Amino acid sequence: MELLFKPYKKEFDYSYSLGAYPTIELLQGRPETALAVLTSSDLRASPEISEIDQICSSHRIGILANDRLISRISAKENCYVIGVFKKYSLSLDPGRPHVVLVNPSNMGNLGTIIRTVLGFGIRDLAIIRPGLDIFDPKVIRASMGAFFRINFQYFDLFSDYRMGYPEHDLYPFMLQGKVSLNDLRPQASRPCSLIFGNEATGLDGTFLKIGTPVVIRHSDQIDSLNLPVAVGIAAYDFYSKNQFYSKETDVR
Repeated sequence: MELLFKPYKKEFDYSYSLGAYPTIELLQGRPETALAVLTSSDLRASPEISEIDQICSSHRIGILANDRLISRISAKENCYVIGVFKKYSLSLDPGRPHVVLVNPSNMGNLGTIIRTVLGFGIRDLAIIRPGLDIFDPKVIRASMGAFFRINFQYFDLFSDYRMGYPEHDLYPFMLQGKVSLNDLRPQASRPCSLIFGNEATGLDGTFLKIGTPVVIRHSDQIDSLNLPVAVGIAAYDFYSKNQFYSKETDVR
């Protein structure tokens, strides 16, 4: 078990949920992956802690109190609970809407995107390499544990994603998009893919020839929208147009 208690590295076959709420999401959403829960001696009794105790007891997940391990794993001084879980592989649902992120590079942004799109009914996330490590504890913490409620899958190339899910209508979001999001009328009978580039460069010009390129109009006082903001606006718009087949949040 000592191997579990090192600061996170990408090559590990396990990762961490930092904080009480993300750990509850781990225990509720993917309890079969949980290996242990670490707690601090400064932890105060609360309904959240009681829930962690109950879930761990029912699934026979060990709870270990160890301040030294908490401080070693987490750089945050206010972290009192850490979940340890084994990494897992998933596939996307071919009948549900997807968000596709091409070369995402910011962990906080990715976590925010995961939590936001889940709130608008999207539970399937494709990442086109090169892209950051979705299992990094910083991503999981930024998602507030929503990570454990989604499906995700990595692809080496966008064409690989397209071959795997050929029935999806494609909507690349670009400043050079041909159709304004406000004017877009997707087909409700078909699953869709909302495609976004990375924070620095966006999508390259090849995506202008893919599907229906879409632009989110904004004033000339800014040059572009922050990536999580753009994804959130697009997800809300599609959600409000009732394009998604299911608005429930449980992916298990």
